[in-house]
Amino acid sequence: MSHLSKIEEIRTKAFSEIESLGSYPELQEIEVIRVRYLGRKSELTEILRSIPSLPQDERAPVGKMGNLVRKQIEDHLNAIIEKAKKLEQDQKLHQEKIDITVPGKRIEEGGLHPTTLTAQRMIEIFTKMGFDIEYGPEVETDYYNFEALNVPKHHPSRDMQDTFYMSDDTVLRTHTSPVQIRTMEKMKPPVRILSPGFVYRHDQDISHSPMFFQIEGLYVDKNVSCAQLKGVLTEFFKNFFSEETRLRFRPSFFPFTEPSAEVDISCVVCKQKGCRLCKNTGWLEVLGCGMVHRNVFKAVGYDPKKYTGFAFGVGIERLAMLKYGISDMRLLFENDLRFLKQFRTL
Repeated sequence: MSHLSKIEEIRTKAFSEIESLGSYPELQEIEVIRVRYLGRKSELTEILRSIPSLPQDERAPVGKMGNLVRKQIEDHLNAIIEKAKKLEQDQKLHQEKIDITVPGKRIEEGGLHPTTLTAQRMIEIFTKMGFDIEYGPEVETDYYNFEALNVPKHHPSRDMQDTFYMSDDTVLRTHTSPVQIRTMEKMKPPVRILSPGFVYRHDQDISHSPMFFQIEGLYVDKNVSCAQLKGVLTEFFKNFFSEETRLRFRPSFFPFTEPSAEVDISCVVCKQKGCRLCKNTGWLEVLGCGMVHRNVFKAVGYDPKKYTGFAFGVGIERLAMLKYGISDMRLLFENDLRFLKQFRTL
């Protein structure tokens, strides 16, 4: 068989196999045919490589026809490849298409944490009574956290604080009282401030946390009395809980106040009828307070003969638990959305 006849036979076979692929060929099938008829080891390639060894009068016709058939097969395969690629793309688009008529996923609105809600309400009530907000560092010196507050080194009351020591002279503050010292150092009376912030103590159970949110209040001026302290706290709790809320003061001890007291409120659950929360006493302990100790005034340069003042401190989580009926303080720190979603509408 002459080379020209062989090339014609190759063309016929190639076109026949291409047509047999059908309307929906796969790229892998097309590649097999391309290699078979146009690859480096294909018959057509071998014929074109042998042209230099052919008689002079056969070289031109064989070369011309061989290149023509090669191009025809390439063009035919390229057309089939484009068709296959388009079909593959159409199938992919169909699978990945987005139905814009389908309702979208609802983005849930967030809400404030119950501790934040409680703090905001407390600050709102006290600021209406004329208290300004002051902040201070959470890592404090021993002087501001203890000594300036009439708690010298080796004083037994330091054991009450369960302090986290960063060094011999640096602590994580155990209360926000250092803010009161820093404020009095830079201000002359009258001073009426509220100091909210995080404090740290080595304590943890269902009603205590090693980190908690505290608000302390301080009022210093001439002739400030215990009666004013009682009036401020009574007004606060009646606004925070209800007008029926009752208060009682029990003698206590704090090194930075004298006299000192623990404040109880009437049980917000049983209304003093007796329940498990109040241990059938009808009362709930909520905060500590007292008249500022004269040694604290001396530390900040105030004349204790000229000025008097009162201070109080309350854990915000404690009030949040009472206000929202939360039985375990740890729920406020676990970030469980099932729990937190309850407060979104408050």
